[in-house]
Amino acid sequence: MSQNRKTGLTGGDRDGSRRRLLAGGLAGLLLLAAPAARGQTTRIEGLALNGYDPVSYFMPDGPRGGSGRFELPWNGRVWRFALEANRAAFQRDPTVYLPRLGGFDAAGILDRRLVEADPTVFAILDGRLYMFRDAARRQRFVEDPALARQAEAVWPGLTRLLDDPDDVRSGAR
Repeated sequence: MSQNRKTGLTGGDRDGSRRRLLAGGLAGLLLLAAPAARGQTTRIEGLALNGYDPVSYFMPDGPRGGSGRFELPWNGRVWRFALEANRAAFQRDPTVYLPRLGGFDAAGILDRRLVEADPTVFAILDGRLYMFRDAARRQRFVEDPALARQAEAVWPGLTRLLDDPDDVRSGAR
């Protein structure tokens, strides 16, 4: 029993560690609540392309995973890059590197549905990045690039289905 008291297993707070932990937790809650108290909302930004570097899709060895060292919050998402040079290229002209159709599966767009895509299944068609759910859907578009133009025509009507109309996906036309 005396052994437990010395190690703090009985609930004692001899060194004040619990008080410091509680105070730190309360301070953190106050920081989170501050924007709400001022009538502002705190937006949590999602990770774009599951962390893959959007610029790397256009390189011979791409796509590559991005690094937390080279992040850029842009248009409601956090974008990661494998190299500082890739981040700089994206900053200069993001629209060149954004996945088309909001990064959704291009074949799903043709079916008028928002279907999540696999960031490792992609095609560059007419210099633009398209994402797909699986290899079979990708193959359809590679064999018939006119499908990409058809999906582009359908896309504006589907943006209303997004949870957040200001989402980066709506900007990736």
